[in-house]
Amino acid sequence: MALAAKLKRYVPTVVAVAALLVLWEVWVRTSDVPPTMMSAPSEIVQATIETWPTLWPATQVTAFEGFVGFMFAVVLGVLVGIVFYCSKTLNAAFFPLLAAAQTMPLISIAPLFLIWFGFEINGKIVIVAIFGLFPIAVQTIRGLAAVPQFYSDVALTCGATEAWTLWHVKLRVAARQIYGGIRISAAYIFATASTAEYLGARKGLGIWLQAAYNSFRTPLIFSATFVIVALTAVLMLVVNLSERVLLGSAKDEDLDQ
Repeated sequence: MALAAKLKRYVPTVVAVAALLVLWEVWVRTSDVPPTMMSAPSEIVQATIETWPTLWPATQVTAFEGFVGFMFAVVLGVLVGIVFYCSKTLNAAFFPLLAAAQTMPLISIAPLFLIWFGFEINGKIVIVAIFGLFPIAVQTIRGLAAVPQFYSDVALTCGATEAWTLWHVKLRVAARQIYGGIRISAAYIFATASTAEYLGARKGLGIWLQAAYNSFRTPLIFSATFVIVALTAVLMLVVNLSERVLLGSAKDEDLDQ
């Protein structure tokens, strides 16, 4: 039954993706689309295989920046959210700014990091961490604020301290919403890292993309794009698995309720 349920869930997606790839291939092959404007999936695969010796090192750099920056973003985002939740003064003063910071364009901030950190990897990790922590912090604050009061009342009545109640009760109840912020952050981590590299770096997928663009090699642009999508999918899988290990299945919670 479990296997049948999974097949029922994923088979339509697989079929839809396969159909889109076939239509894409046929359209490019049968139309007069210039090769510099659009490439067929088969051409993208062939270009990826041919350039893999240079694409793989660039992928490793961006993956390192993304994963390390994301780990910092998760830790700092949750901590910032807890501090803002515990301090009504900080919350009232800075929460609107924190929420507004999510709309801050990377292109306006990246030059400052180039000045401060140069073209090194450390600067890209800092950029990824800063842009990644915003949604996590916001969802942590909102998640903690949404915890029903009776959870705290029961814990305090049983002799728990405010700190113990926060760490062992409120954070546990708010964890699902916090993970929502983590997923939002994870969806943009590698795109942020690649964009930061594109604006100024020594190596990485952003530089690789820039070289492909400058030489009008459209298949390579798609290759880098699909690698970024694949990295994002891996990170999302890690996030979902960690949620399952730490919190269990959301369906189980629904059944308990």
